[in-house]
Amino acid sequence: MAFKKLLASLGAGGASVETVLTEVNVVPGGVVQGEVRIQGGSVNQNVEGLSVGLQARVEVEGQDSEYKQDIEFTKLSLGGAFELQAGGVHAVPFGLDIPWETPVTTIDGQPLRGMNIGVTTELAIARAVDSTDLDPINVHPLPAQKAILDAFIQLGFRFKNADMERGHIRGTRQKLPFYQEIEFFPPQQYRGINQVELSFVADENAMDVVLEMDKKPGLFSEGSDTFRSFQVGLNDFQGTDWAAYLNQWLSEVGSKRNWF
Repeated sequence: MAFKKLLASLGAGGASVETVLTEVNVVPGGVVQGEVRIQGGSVNQNVEGLSVGLQARVEVEGQDSEYKQDIEFTKLSLGGAFELQAGGVHAVPFGLDIPWETPVTTIDGQPLRGMNIGVTTELAIARAVDSTDLDPINVHPLPAQKAILDAFIQLGFRFKNADMERGHIRGTRQKLPFYQEIEFFPPQQYRGINQVELSFVADENAMDVVLEMDKKPGLFSEGSDTFRSFQVGLNDFQGTDWAAYLNQWLSEVGSKRNWF
């Protein structure tokens, strides 16, 4: 099934652009395939460039406020300049690599609130404004990521929300200018914890799993965060009971600090 999005025409009598994605469901390290179709208008026009990319809407923390910013984190040029004939059709197929660090947007068929990632199309025509648009894609977790997510669910954690934040997580293999945090509500057995935040930073071989535990503030104390990070191979994760692993860490930290 093809998914289409029509961009606004470029000027009176100008060209229009349609991007067709072959499949919107992808995984990190995969490829999103599609075709850009340019329909000529009533006059000949000089196309200066055509490209597609991936864009994410990311939270940025300023000194006094937070705001959203669209960040294009990969880009693919689809050819050089050419003349688009009036009424002509120019179709360009593409295969756009999905970076390994690309955040997950869908788990078990359910979209994660707060995620906004898609394919951008940019057409630059002489004496006209660049035409751009965003075609959403669904990024599903890798099997190793799914194993960690399933472990949280097995322990009784519930999804709260997810966001993408500009910045870097120290000590990880991160290359993109932003990272994802997936937030969970804890079950009653971890009653001293307010929430747990999970981040994946992957490459083609392994991923860094970063956990942040947020303690509930007490009557006479403020909340505090505890971090843990560990590495998981993308192809050798099956030998670990991740629910038991996570439960042991949570229990050890909580008992040491008398959280529960």
